[in-house]
Amino acid sequence: MTTRERIAHFADKVVDHFPLTETDVMELAAATGPDFFFILAEANRIKEHFVGTAVHLCSIINAKSGRCPENCAFCAQSAHHDTNAPVYALVDEERMVACAREAEQNGSSCYGIITSGTTISKGEELERICRAIRRIKTETGITPSCSLGIIDFETASALRDAGMETYHHNLETARSFFPNICSTHNYEEDVATVHAVKQAGLKVCCGGIFGLGETVAQRIEMALTLRELGVDSVPLNFLNPIEGTRLAGASNITPMECLQTIALFRFILPTKRITVCGGREKNLRDLQSWMFLAGANGTMIGNYLTTTGRDPDQDWQMLRDLELTVEGCCEKRGDKSGES
Repeated sequence: MTTRERIAHFADKVVDHFPLTETDVMELAAATGPDFFFILAEANRIKEHFVGTAVHLCSIINAKSGRCPENCAFCAQSAHHDTNAPVYALVDEERMVACAREAEQNGSSCYGIITSGTTISKGEELERICRAIRRIKTETGITPSCSLGIIDFETASALRDAGMETYHHNLETARSFFPNICSTHNYEEDVATVHAVKQAGLKVCCGGIFGLGETVAQRIEMALTLRELGVDSVPLNFLNPIEGTRLAGASNITPMECLQTIALFRFILPTKRITVCGGREKNLRDLQSWMFLAGANGTMIGNYLTTTGRDPDQDWQMLRDLELTVEGCCEKRGDKSGES
């Protein structure tokens, strides 16, 4: 078989519900030149077959910032780093709800409450977040989610009972590379959080960040771990080096590496929502719109945790230019954006 025939063969296997092996995906990753673009096309075919062409939009609030005791090499909020990241305690309930309304107006169908730190306090902090979730469920049409660090079944159940449907907790990178990125907690603690959340009957949003110094094989390793864990959605982030962190001098991952990563994840996780989030502006540059042609079916709009994103109007223009529809509660925003 030619390289393109092999790529089509692997795509056909995926469409026929036969999961690819690590060896299969490594062969795909070796494609270069014109064959590389054929991988993107086949990843897009897989996406359309399993999840369609509609795009999912999500937004977040940095609800508690800085002073994190973890030493993740990329993170501006780590207490181990000297950065200009904002530092503040958990914002009030009103602020969380107001930002949810803004996210809904921008067209997002999912809104994440994100806090820094290893975990969240089971006292006032958790109760405040649960109150905000209840209000968001009753006062808006947006779906609330949370990312509160390492949690147990009890905490997951409290969030579920408040109305949260999805819990976000990234593995960040491959198990084999994790010790190079974080030494203040064990990889298995993150895996245990995924299990606890699933046990509580919640959906799991779990992915990572690329450009940390990991190899392509380790990116594939992480995707295979996510497949084994049975997560529901996968956010892909690309490193935006922050001055003062251990990875401040890291070289940016190239646009082609970003697209390759998205495509390989689609081959490995064909039925999952794959959302491109932080770092897309800086790393994909002029090829941002290609993320949807490479297999992604979601993106984050608005600002990130400690860095700013694009104006939502720019992202809506990109989606209109691609003639893509947006799923969820975004019809009103889409109609408004289309006015001339």
